[in-house]
Amino acid sequence: MNLALLVLLVQSLPAEVLPAASPDQTGLSRERLARIARTMNQHVEANHVSGAIGLIARRGKIGYFETYGFQDKESAKPMPKDAIFRIYSMTKAITGVAVMTLYEEGKFFLTDPLSKYLPEFASMRVAVDKTDPVTGTRTYYTVPAERPITIRDLLRHTSGLDYAGPKDEQGNLIFTQLKVQEPGINLAEMMKRLAKAPLVHQPGSTFHYSLSIDVLGRLVEVASGQPLDQFFEERIFRPLGMKDTAFYVPEEKWNRLVTLDTPNPDGTIRRSTAAAQDSYKRKPSLFLGGAGVASTAMDYARFCQMLLNGGDLDGKRLLSRKSVELMATDHLGELPRIGGGGAVQQGYGFGLTFAVNLDPGRAGSLGSKGEYNWGGAAGTRFWIDPKEQMVGVFMINILPHTNLPYGSEFKLLAYQSIAD
Repeated sequence: MNLALLVLLVQSLPAEVLPAASPDQTGLSRERLARIARTMNQHVEANHVSGAIGLIARRGKIGYFETYGFQDKESAKPMPKDAIFRIYSMTKAITGVAVMTLYEEGKFFLTDPLSKYLPEFASMRVAVDKTDPVTGTRTYYTVPAERPITIRDLLRHTSGLDYAGPKDEQGNLIFTQLKVQEPGINLAEMMKRLAKAPLVHQPGSTFHYSLSIDVLGRLVEVASGQPLDQFFEERIFRPLGMKDTAFYVPEEKWNRLVTLDTPNPDGTIRRSTAAAQDSYKRKPSLFLGGAGVASTAMDYARFCQMLLNGGDLDGKRLLSRKSVELMATDHLGELPRIGGGGAVQQGYGFGLTFAVNLDPGRAGSLGSKGEYNWGGAAGTRFWIDPKEQMVGVFMINILPHTNLPYGSEFKLLAYQSIAD
């Protein structure tokens, strides 16, 4: 059989799914679940949302899986259940699993200094940037890092990195000058450039949502001897049957890639630029473990179910139960926190790439102690609740989605539908 025919046959195989059950069999109320579609369809009618997908699984079975609105509103193409979304920072959890897989294999300890594997991060310095509140005088200098960045620091965003990077003496962004994410470079080159900039915090001192997970992507490459996309495919996506999840969408699947929208000041949305629509359509040279993957609701639900099961799905074990428990444990304590959505919400801590619910009473929202979650820049989100044996996946593509309520509404409506 020639290679082209083999690829065609593999692509034509049905995607693997989680088993479905009636809402009653999963302890969900049909009547209460109906509130989700009513709410989401109202958003579609008001032009607040073009389309979305909601999936809820309990006890390993899907009790709710519905679509709302359009994959492409301009052409009135209805949203299909196998639509492909840009999931941005929901990639981080996948990178976290990759790191823990290699940790279990003895490739490193989480307390190891990053520089043991990426020597360019030895001898880091930290920017001190102060502005006098009275005179407005800015003082800038650097000091040596008090300790090395550890792998655990990267997993919990306490590496001293952030997304914008520090400014130089003239107030210009150093990451921009170094062209840290210049098109055409790979992860190895990105790390060399990134390590030339000073950190914005002392390692271990502050949670600051950051490029840390992209650094971990390079660690995976070094520790495994494989490019990140190949490691993801062979060690995570293929075992879990995540056939539509990758760092880019091949041309034969472009007809399932959801239109990207942009919010207007009045809460309505408009179609994003043509250049934005082309994002994720070509294989990149830079595999961003913090933001680079596209996926479907079902694929990501299978990933979440694996974690809820303690690292196993359909007889394929990716992680030990103890590793999943460590990932879903708060690693911040009382450390100060800057940026990052759920991680800075009252009542939440942060584990190893996840926000972790420490106290629903303090959080002030429906949920359970021990539930863990994260989301993406275009509004996608997931949560995993061991107490309720529940997985939720919400897919939408509005960029940016800052302060938009749709994912939070879906989560609230999912929890209020529990009836057992």
